[in-house]
Amino acid sequence: GSSGIGTTAIMLAKALGARVIVTAGSEDKCRACRDLGADLAINYRNEDFVAVLAAQKIQADVILDMVGADYVARNVKVAALHGRIVNIAFQKGSKVEIDLMPVMLKRLILTGSTLRPRTVAEKAEIARALEETVWPLIAAEQVRPVIFRTFPLAEAAAAHALMESSQHIGKIVLEA
Repeated sequence: GSSGIGTTAIMLAKALGARVIVTAGSEDKCRACRDLGADLAINYRNEDFVAVLAAQKIQADVILDMVGADYVARNVKVAALHGRIVNIAFQKGSKVEIDLMPVMLKRLILTGSTLRPRTVAEKAEIARALEETVWPLIAAEQVRPVIFRTFPLAEAAAAHALMESSQHIGKIVLEA
């Protein structure tokens, strides 16, 4: 929840009326996620999100997964009937071993998405949808980018080191 994508997803989901549950890697990051609107933030270093959600009898309608690997099967466990699991990155890897029976029984949609291979026409349609749905939220300041730090382009290596350290909350920006 504390990455650039995560912080934006929290604000977008809240602005669109969703209950938002996130995982993050420290208490400070969990606090930042709650400050952005997350209803529940689970520190994955101290707690198992599957156990926390089971204890609270919470199931997720939509799961945005940037971790992959063993998280895919864990996401299936917490997904609600007719839920959707969307994989957009694979920080822990794209190879998974999964029992598909719960996917079938819950009638889940397990999908993935990335922009790079899409056609110009598809990207234009996405841009139009963002302009219609997201831009008004940005204009109303309901959604705003969380910028952790900016670096001059000449310091790209330092920016990358910060990103790899996972000490940031939000985006790291390079300026040309």
